Amino acid sequence: QIQLVESGGGSVQAGGSLKLSCAASGLSYSTFHMAWFRQAPGKERVWIALIGRDSSTEYVDSVKGRFTIMRDNPRNTLYLQMNSLKPEDTAMYYCAACYSASECYRGSVPFWGQGTQVTVSS
Repeated sequence: QIQLVESGGGSVQAGGSLKLSCAASGLSYSTFHMAWFRQAPGKERVWIALIGRDSSTEYVDSVKGRFTIMRDNPRNTLYLQMNSLKPEDTAMYYCAACYSASECYRGSVPFWGQGTQVTVSS
């Protein structure tokens, strides 16, 4: 059974940092493209960072330069280092595993985590 379990969310003041983790099991982790999505209240879930099988990375403009996506293949773990957090980063953050990058971009994700809440206060 494939499982993605996020952790590391919490409440932080603007300007602070958090590091999210996503532990994957039941899948050949190194063969998947991995991504982080987020969903703010009343808004759609959108991808914000992707790391390919080759560890190439892409980010949406709103997090570029502040967030870093990383993968540890031997530990089957995905990370998101978030710095210089802003109130508009407040959202539920989800880990995703995709067979292709385009699946992640389209939001057609075959495997989701349950999410971890990040709240940034001003």
